[in-house]
Amino acid sequence: MKFNRKTSLKTIFYSLCIIIIDQVSKSIVINIVGYEQSKEIIPNFLSINLVKNTGAAFSLLNDSTKFLTAISIMASIILIIIILRFPPRSYWNNIGLGYLLGGTIGNGIDRLLKGYVYDFIEIVPITFPIFNVADIAINIAVLCFIIDIIKSRNRFKTYKNQ
Repeated sequence: MKFNRKTSLKTIFYSLCIIIIDQVSKSIVINIVGYEQSKEIIPNFLSINLVKNTGAAFSLLNDSTKFLTAISIMASIILIIIILRFPPRSYWNNIGLGYLLGGTIGNGIDRLLKGYVYDFIEIVPITFPIFNVADIAINIAVLCFIIDIIKSRNRFKTYKNQ
């Protein structure tokens, strides 16, 4: 698979899809469920519970909105530069960068416009932070980068042994 400028544009497109899904899902939940309301989706497993998160993952850095907004903006700009100047080198790297950028911008939009991030997906049987689509995308990105590293190592071992 050849990676070039077209690949960079695909990566940006993936990001836009994530941003749209994230923002639309938050809007739907706000309109259907409402703030600080809970709606059971799958009994004893999955609920929609809309909360405002002024921190980062796992509510770290609570009430650090300006700092986290600046980090989101800087990270998004850096990711866009990386994607455009150095097109993704593999399928998994491409998907990972797209999801990471989409998740970063999705939560960044909330921080910039509202001063907090809406989280709404709650896994009931375990004590786990409430999260959103952008958070899922960021976690998928990390998984894609891990897969990319493993595949790259395997390719290097195969090449080295020839």
